[in-house]
Amino acid sequence: MAKGHVMVLPMPCQGHVVPLMELSHRLVDHGFEVTFVNTDVDHALVLAALPNGGEALRGIHLASIPDGLADDEDRKDLNKLVDAYPRHMPAYLEALVGEMEAAGRPRVKWLVADFNMGWSFEVAKRLGIRVASFWPASAACLAIILKIPQLIQDGVLNDKGWPERQETLQLAPGMPPLHTSLLPWNNAGDPDGQHIIFQLVCRNNKFSDHAEMTVCNSFHDAEAGAFKLFPDILPIGPLFADKEFQRSVGNFLPEDTSCLKWLDARPDSSVVYVAFGSMAIFDPRQFQELAEGLELTGRPFLWVVRPDFTAGLSKEWLEEFKKRVAGIGMIVSWCSQQQVLAHRAVACFVSHCGWNSTMEAVRNGVPVLCWPYFCEQFLDRSYVTDVWRTGLAVCPGEDGVVTKEEVRCKVESVIGDADFRKRASWLKDNAWRCISDGGSSHENFTRFVDLLSE
Repeated sequence: MAKGHVMVLPMPCQGHVVPLMELSHRLVDHGFEVTFVNTDVDHALVLAALPNGGEALRGIHLASIPDGLADDEDRKDLNKLVDAYPRHMPAYLEALVGEMEAAGRPRVKWLVADFNMGWSFEVAKRLGIRVASFWPASAACLAIILKIPQLIQDGVLNDKGWPERQETLQLAPGMPPLHTSLLPWNNAGDPDGQHIIFQLVCRNNKFSDHAEMTVCNSFHDAEAGAFKLFPDILPIGPLFADKEFQRSVGNFLPEDTSCLKWLDARPDSSVVYVAFGSMAIFDPRQFQELAEGLELTGRPFLWVVRPDFTAGLSKEWLEEFKKRVAGIGMIVSWCSQQQVLAHRAVACFVSHCGWNSTMEAVRNGVPVLCWPYFCEQFLDRSYVTDVWRTGLAVCPGEDGVVTKEEVRCKVESVIGDADFRKRASWLKDNAWRCISDGGSSHENFTRFVDLLSE
């Protein structure tokens, strides 16, 4: 018999769906009934991308509600998304709970929701459902968010969230330094919409009081400074679905599995893996510089280029490039990143430094060349380059473009320095120790399961 019915609600973005799907698999393994709630749009993408039908869900029930945006609106515009869902989704979520009960499903006992969906905590409380919150990014990022009132009081920020002073912040020893120009809520898209993101962040801080526990996809040794500052944030990571890679993590695009066979034919630690997550967009000039930089390395590379990664690129140029690198490079539209990073052939990871990607690199001991795009990714870069010292970052020129020479030079530096691989390997060992029996993440996860079993 199931321990209880848990509803899981991510923020409607790929990088938030993945860790909560991984957590859902763990909860099913521990005997809970899990209903995973996506928006209608994301739900359709997940279903279309599922390998072998629903088998990869392994007992997770999928449900969906509207996000409040029109069908043709841009869901990569964070300001638009964040503005719509707190206004429209609460009523739909409440209706879904009622529909499930009317259909004879067991009553929802717990809501495990993304911290960024704080409005849902109020809905749950109103319905008599208990709440636990999940933070999908670094604990350091949550620490900065929770410190907003203090930063305003200290005159670092004004009450609109903009910096009053240009300086580098470090909240505590061992935490990643971050320049005030790179705060997550001020780098989430069009500056005209900054107030929408900042208001959401401040509202979520208030809603978080409703949660009985906050867990995150991190581990103690990676962020000791942040966990010392906020001991109530419990790390239960690094999360992953399973070692056999048979379970769905809720990808929005179908995975190209042919790249795994391609990797099998490459020597150990030879391949440059390049992927920028689900949101980053490159203009044609930057795309070409990156492409030609990879070509200049003379190393085999596997590059994930989503269908919407760049607009306005010359088709002729791309075809010509693909011909030139046919023997050495492989381009796919999406892949199983966890399988790629676990592969012996991968030498380094050129990454946007989203937190999932960062944790997957850590868990597999892969050095990183950081190329952050927005939000908290600049903070994650700081972990890689300043705290863990497991990689380097690209430096754009004065025109904001990272040149092909810079790409070639930094890839060589990351791969050529054995100390990056050594430190990455040390961090990997610590990550595995934390999730093994008796490790801190394992103990915290047990506490989490015990709470949900009450």
